[in-house]
Amino acid sequence: MHTILVADDEPLMRELLEFRLAQRDYRPVTAADGREALARLEDSAPDAVVLDAMMPVHDGFEVLRRMRASPEHAATPVIMLTARRGESDIVGALELGANDYLVKPFMPEELMARLARLLKAG
Repeated sequence: MHTILVADDEPLMRELLEFRLAQRDYRPVTAADGREALARLEDSAPDAVVLDAMMPVHDGFEVLRRMRASPEHAATPVIMLTARRGESDIVGALELGANDYLVKPFMPEELMARLARLLKAG
């Protein structure tokens, strides 16, 4: 069973993703801000991360930057899931090492398909 970290400051988004992931037999772990996301990376060793860009404490870009600088998490697949739709945000996330970028509002089944593809490739 794959462990998936969902880092998003919106409680309803975390609940939706937690439910959808559990339906697909993933083990969801959640974080409400960037600091908590970094802590969950260490204590849950996720197989993939779904990361919001706009979160308190550390935003998703900072979490991604720290992940890619860490030998333990440098190769962990990351899907950015955010309302930020600007070209500079998308390109910036991909240049930092995001494996995929999905803009809110999104289709949950599309996210599940993208996640499955990343886990299969890894």
